[in-house]
Amino acid sequence: MDNIDLRSDTVTQPTPAMREAMAKAQVGDDVLGEDPTVNRLQEMAAARTGKEAGLFVASGTMGNLCAILVHCSRGDEAILGAHAHTFVFEGGGISALGGIHSHQVEEQPDGSLSIEDVESALRPDDIHQPPTRLIALENTHNRCGGTFQTPQYTRRLAEFAKGKGLVVHLDGARIFNAAVAQGVDARELTAPVDSVAFCLSKGLSAPVGSVLCGDNEFIKKARRIRKQVGGGMRQAGILAAAGIVALETMVDRLSEDHQRARNLAEGLRVINGLVLTPDAPATNMVFFDLADSVTLNAHQIAEKLKELGVLVGTPEDRRFRLVTHYWINDTGIKKTVDAFKEILR
Repeated sequence: MDNIDLRSDTVTQPTPAMREAMAKAQVGDDVLGEDPTVNRLQEMAAARTGKEAGLFVASGTMGNLCAILVHCSRGDEAILGAHAHTFVFEGGGISALGGIHSHQVEEQPDGSLSIEDVESALRPDDIHQPPTRLIALENTHNRCGGTFQTPQYTRRLAEFAKGKGLVVHLDGARIFNAAVAQGVDARELTAPVDSVAFCLSKGLSAPVGSVLCGDNEFIKKARRIRKQVGGGMRQAGILAAAGIVALETMVDRLSEDHQRARNLAEGLRVINGLVLTPDAPATNMVFFDLADSVTLNAHQIAEKLKELGVLVGTPEDRRFRLVTHYWINDTGIKKTVDAFKEILR
């Protein structure tokens, strides 16, 4: 990449090993269940998450949509974080396509949902109100700063949900970032929930796709939903091959992205005009704000950075989000810090 592109880890491109695997992939008709490479990826994903089965889908949004459409019927209610990706960034798909009502609960600083707040959000058995059916988590949590939830919390919430007759879906788009940051196996974060979707196309650098995992009966139903929403891909092994390489080679190295995010934060912290929290980034995302003394807004500064070969995210007028990934090296971190210094000097 010519630019230092920190807008998101979705900008990652496939590695040379992925491109080679894609070129050599054995393929078949996946809608008929006959693509051997897709089948292998799904088996690997299920094993990685402690589930019985997996389903290759085109995106994380599709994975979350299929999961919630399986778990909920029309008129049911799903409890979501107020800043959850499914609520904020997925086009209202669960409502538009599933007739599913959402109830937003404000997240804790780490992106978790307080069990007390969730319990307060549960609906009584009353014909005037939609029945609560599902709780959705996000780990890591994008809009809460790339924060993660612990295995202990996930187990507690899942046990609470089971006791109330509810199911739990985990938007685990960056679940391996959460696992690596805590030094735990991803299964500790995914085994307690009923379903989980994780992305191959973010920090794992595959070009396309996510995998939805759950028990056999859940995946059987999700496969039908995937077809209904237009996600039945044919010789998808060409894409799945990159996902296999991602799971085999890209998970453990996520710690490098986390370290570079910390280095980036430390470099930016000393620049007058930038306001960062004292905490180190939890994973690979660095959020920070402009001080009141800075007359330019974040979008204007982003344009100036672009002229210097640095691309950044600006989720708000005075707020930045920078995301490290496989294609960002130490030189890129230094160039980014220097660029901010030049603009704000």
